[in-house]
Amino acid sequence: MSGPKDDPKIEEYSGPSGGYGSLGSVARKLISEHVPDAAITLGYQNKPDGFMCVSCAWGKPAKPLPFEYCENGAKATAWEVTRKRADQKFFETHTLSELRGWLDHDLEEAGRLTMPMRWDPETDRYRPVAWETAFAEIGQELRALQGDPDQTIFYVSGRASLEASYMFQLLARMYGTNNLPDSSNMCHESTSVALPESIGVSVGTVTLQDFETTDLMIYLGHNVATNAPRMLHQFQDAKKRGAGIISINPMRERGLERFTDPQSPKQMLTGGETVISDSILQVAVGGDLAALTGICKALVEMDDACQDVGKAGATDREAILADTDDDGGFSIKAGAAASKARRVLDHDFIAEHTSGFEAFADYCRAADWLQIEQISRLSRDQLEAVAKQYAEAEKVMCIYGMGLTQHVHGTETVQMLVNLLLLRGNIGKSGAGICPVRGHSNVQGQRTVGITEKPELAPLDKLKELYDFEPPRHEGYTTVTGCEAMIEGKVKAFIALGGNYTRAVPDIPRVEDAWGKLRMTVAIATKLNRSHLVHGEIAYLLPCLGRIEVDVQASGPQAVSIESSLAQFHGSRGRVTPASPELMSEPAIIAGIAAATLPDNPHVPWAAWTGDYSKVRLAIEKTWPATFGGLDAHMFDPGGLTRPIAARERKWNTRSGKANFLLPTEMFGGAAERYGEEGVLQLTTVRSNDQFNTTIYGYHDRFRGVNGTRMVVFMNATDIAAIELVDGDFVDLSCAIEDGHERVVQALRVVEYDIPQGSCAAYFPETSPLVPLGHHDIQAHTPAYKAVPVRVKASAAKPARAE
Repeated sequence: MSGPKDDPKIEEYSGPSGGYGSLGSVARKLISEHVPDAAITLGYQNKPDGFMCVSCAWGKPAKPLPFEYCENGAKATAWEVTRKRADQKFFETHTLSELRGWLDHDLEEAGRLTMPMRWDPETDRYRPVAWETAFAEIGQELRALQGDPDQTIFYVSGRASLEASYMFQLLARMYGTNNLPDSSNMCHESTSVALPESIGVSVGTVTLQDFETTDLMIYLGHNVATNAPRMLHQFQDAKKRGAGIISINPMRERGLERFTDPQSPKQMLTGGETVISDSILQVAVGGDLAALTGICKALVEMDDACQDVGKAGATDREAILADTDDDGGFSIKAGAAASKARRVLDHDFIAEHTSGFEAFADYCRAADWLQIEQISRLSRDQLEAVAKQYAEAEKVMCIYGMGLTQHVHGTETVQMLVNLLLLRGNIGKSGAGICPVRGHSNVQGQRTVGITEKPELAPLDKLKELYDFEPPRHEGYTTVTGCEAMIEGKVKAFIALGGNYTRAVPDIPRVEDAWGKLRMTVAIATKLNRSHLVHGEIAYLLPCLGRIEVDVQASGPQAVSIESSLAQFHGSRGRVTPASPELMSEPAIIAGIAAATLPDNPHVPWAAWTGDYSKVRLAIEKTWPATFGGLDAHMFDPGGLTRPIAARERKWNTRSGKANFLLPTEMFGGAAERYGEEGVLQLTTVRSNDQFNTTIYGYHDRFRGVNGTRMVVFMNATDIAAIELVDGDFVDLSCAIEDGHERVVQALRVVEYDIPQGSCAAYFPETSPLVPLGHHDIQAHTPAYKAVPVRVKASAAKPARAE
């Protein structure tokens, strides 16, 4: 088992992503978790008649590979089907006060929860409680608060199925609130706000089939080898047929560089590798918006040059793309020119399908190259080279992660990415489009079935018609506003369908303090985590079946459904014996709480839904017939059921009726406060190779060469020298935003790393206490974990072992 060490090692890793390093890491985890029949279990992962991965949300192909899982996906499976148990004996042995001193990894490593429990304040332990008793007591508490239902928050982690999520949102709305924050609030809410304004849909437009025909992929703000390794197979195939990949990211992550396919006998035997990126542009933290502005500016200037030559009767566009003048600007070769029909931008598409182009083009022309270079830490030559490669490609897709969304101006950054695609008509055609890479396995699907705090995004009138009740019409709490309401004492109860809420949010110490003052906390979970230990006055821990486990209800074995990042619905069927006979499914637990809380309603068949999940799917189809038509019949089709996305067909459900070029208000993606101030670095939080979100599988970040600790900060050599430190020293990071609250994380080991000057990186969630609740996307309220202004000073604190 890989655990924290008193003498952690930092040494460079020279190997590729994938390869024997991946196989060895998976094997060690399967052994340490005592996974029964590992090969058979993993053989069903992401297969048409198997179970969908409980880790990331990457697409599931119609023709899967023999081993359709990645290193972290296999670890997630091992983590769920482990033979270790946090049972009654475990909780008799350990008080909650003691467990609060454990590391996050060790809490989950205790194993699967086995029975429903209630916190006993006299012994400070979780004690067994009967399911019926737990439901009755929870219902009694919720009814006592129903005079002001907004005192209760119903939170959903991104793993819950479509069926459970649909039932949960109905429970919350029948209770009387739209307080339905979820994982999306913390990751891709910026996408969900940006895309509807730009192209009229809230999700990406790319399918797996588009990877087979694309000419160029621009990949931004995401670490593929850690967060969605199966995508490397699409990258590898695209490279083999000659497609280009440009990566834009602050750190040269190994998955952006090279990949050895564990499923290729030739590569494994010969040590062969696939070079992934044609080029890697190491943008400064918070500099993506400036970089994208520079690329768009170069394209507009190239097009202007083509237009000028076209007026002179010229015919050769390639000359414009190939030549530059002494100042780095685009020029015309002697005797060569470009006709109007061969301009760089797709003016036919722009005229027919877009609004706002002229204002956007003027914005690009006026943008200052010096400012673009200073903010992005990229040169004009680098950005113009990207523009040239983009202009030469007919089919381009832009793929991005939370490195773009988790900023103060994350929404505007996503919209700038859309602007880039619109310039050459790269939305609504095969091999092109925009592709947000979601994190949790069903975080996108939960939004699709109504998990949203925004009443305008939920089909309230349809719910009223189907279930004969009056849904609440006011906006509920987001993750950020919910935390603020807790701190202000406005929230009394918190019902969590999965997740590790108090470790995933910003401002952890302040939120934990408020969390402990709640009247009631209820956690529906598979494993123990820190959110279960910082509990309310009354606390329940309700263990549920995992997605990989066989779920037998009144009508027989059940299946559930999820939605991938690529907007395809997939069925998932459990294959493993449940960890305990006392576990209940998520739908059954939700129905139990609903029956104990809400008055009888003959239009809502909670018991029938629990007995047969196909009836829940039929209810989903009735609620959204255009989106979910055929869900129950086709969710196990190879490749899943494709969700209709209007923008794929160049139908723009926006106020203008067209795709919109939208102008940013700032060039820097982060907060203006303290930006550029001497002694202030921009911190981005990152995940390790041994981690998925808040779940820590171990302490070996193989690709970055960190073994035995997570308490490190990656810094540029110039920045280290500027504060008179050396690699290996220990420092304290403090938030440079002044709002009356001190935020410090102590004793982080300095690791000299290839990261742009003025930027630094450290692990999430260890450095989440540095992020103020008020430091979030202006429009979407997504916490801005990816550009936090911090100060660094030598530490007097004793180094912690891991966290």
